[in-house]
Amino acid sequence: MDNCALLKNRIGAYQFAIWEMTLYLDTHPCSECALAKLYELRQMKDRLVAEYEAQYGPWVMTSNDVQGERWTWVDGPWPWEGRGGN
Repeated sequence: MDNCALLKNRIGAYQFAIWEMTLYLDTHPCSECALAKLYELRQMKDRLVAEYEAQYGPWVMTSNDVQGERWTWVDGPWPWEGRGGN
């Protein structure tokens, strides 16, 4: 598995864990341990997304894509132009 696919899989795993922790907190809103774990999961996912975006471009179209008066997502290679692993 190449690095791009590996990062996508890891980000997806953290997104899933964040969703599950959020559901748990819906029924256990006073759980400090669960809340701390949610913050930890979010920080790790944010680090992975930043790593992905530094190497392959925006994770989602609205990620860090506005600079000045223009959208920067159009500057990078399009998915069909090949960007190392997609």
